[in-house]
Amino acid sequence: MKFLLTSGGISNKTIEKSFFDLAGKPKEEIKVAYIPTAANVETGDKWWMIKDLVDLKNMELGQIDIVDISALQKKMMIERLKEANVFFIEGGNTFYLMHWIKKSGLIELLPDLLKTRVWVGVSAGSMAVGRGILNDEDRQIAKDILGEDVGTEGLGYVDFSIKPHYLSPLFEGRDKASVAKEAEQFEEPMYALDDHSAVVVDGDKVKVVSEGKWEKFE
Repeated sequence: MKFLLTSGGISNKTIEKSFFDLAGKPKEEIKVAYIPTAANVETGDKWWMIKDLVDLKNMELGQIDIVDISALQKKMMIERLKEANVFFIEGGNTFYLMHWIKKSGLIELLPDLLKTRVWVGVSAGSMAVGRGILNDEDRQIAKDILGEDVGTEGLGYVDFSIKPHYLSPLFEGRDKASVAKEAEQFEEPMYALDDHSAVVVDGDKVKVVSEGKWEKFE
């Protein structure tokens, strides 16, 4: 499986290069399924979501489709995802995203789909592939909307967790001491990434690419 796990999307040329390296195709042959589902429950200005779409558009890719897994019938969702060779999973509420990955039936399809496709995550889209998810506020928001508790299990495709927006003044608890304390709750390592850093997974190879700041807590 191939993953590009970002905090802030394709935010610089270093991360962009890793995107193209993982895709392994000329840009005009890259077809992206942009999955906005995690952002559906986020309120306020969606400048960050628009920015990610603009960044993708400026990369002059072959196709960018928008595939909301909470809105499409399963047959249509599958057809649209199969047409893509990159899944771009937007940020937002990770628990809400996990709910729809399960309810849509996507969770059963992903192991096969990801044999030949790249998963690009932004924030929540990156956190979802780890074993566990921690964020009490987002968990409660999802529970209030869905009327049920999604739980704290991620997809478990990687043996580490992601903490996005490291050191960002826009988010609480992203300083080094707070993140280190949170990392103690995980058995596996945690990568804390600022919005200019990403973890690249290509099979059993894992590396960090960055034009910013990041930490690995073990």
